[in-house]
Amino acid sequence: MATLYKTAQTEFMDVEDLIEEREKKSNIKQRVLMVASRGVTFRQRHLMNDLEALLPHSKKESKVEAKQDMELLNELAEIQSCNNVFYFEARKHQDLYLWISRAPSGPCVKFHVQNIHTMDELKMTGNCLKGSRPILSFDATFDTEPHLQLLKEIFTQSFGVPKGARKSKPFYDHVFTFSVVDGRIWFRNYQIVEKDPETGGDVHKNAKPTLIEIGPRFVLNTIRIFEGSFGGPTLYENPRYVSPNVMRAAVRSQQAAKYAVRTAKAAERDARNKANPLPTDPLKDVFE
Repeated sequence: MATLYKTAQTEFMDVEDLIEEREKKSNIKQRVLMVASRGVTFRQRHLMNDLEALLPHSKKESKVEAKQDMELLNELAEIQSCNNVFYFEARKHQDLYLWISRAPSGPCVKFHVQNIHTMDELKMTGNCLKGSRPILSFDATFDTEPHLQLLKEIFTQSFGVPKGARKSKPFYDHVFTFSVVDGRIWFRNYQIVEKDPETGGDVHKNAKPTLIEIGPRFVLNTIRIFEGSFGGPTLYENPRYVSPNVMRAAVRSQQAAKYAVRTAKAAERDARNKANPLPTDPLKDVFE
């Protein structure tokens, strides 16, 4: 966690360059449509609500079951005049998959969302004004591989709040950090604090602002990148990704193996006792 905070603090030093780069891309109106599938749990629903509160240029749609026909999401995005789609797909009431698509032509990324912690769970001391625009901070690892560069551009267009967006405030007071750790993308949200956290007074003019985490936090494990929107040819497939069903099956196999070993030892013990019976005690009937 200290490494993630240090990375966010370092990236925050170049805040002016980040703002200038964001302003150049703000000519295109970015709107995000957030849709959830049926069967989402309370924690997954709260995560979606937190992201909706942090992204003032987002629109929320009713739950849909688009597993068989993913093109329905592109039609919903066109109706709502959105060019980005966040689709939260829940499976077995425990697994959450996040689709981030550029509607209607793509590309599209499918993630497995892990380690979800909402704002209500964290209960951090920081706070940010609803509707304020975030600064996007990316780890230097995003510039090392082509698929990470593509993910960086997708995150910039979807999480970046354009200037003049609906319900947005014309200033920055928090930072979205995206860090690549252990092959996964870690998302953190920090508030920009310009007051001394100990005394509550104003920071010295030569001192640098500090960052306080306010949540939510989650980890994105990339599964596959598609050329089209919710389908099409595969541009990248994560070779290190293991399905949660396979992991649960492996855990059950380990438990079954332990039971089989314990049963085999019990059968071996019974066979050994039968092969070597105890000798009969000639005095066992004396005291009866």
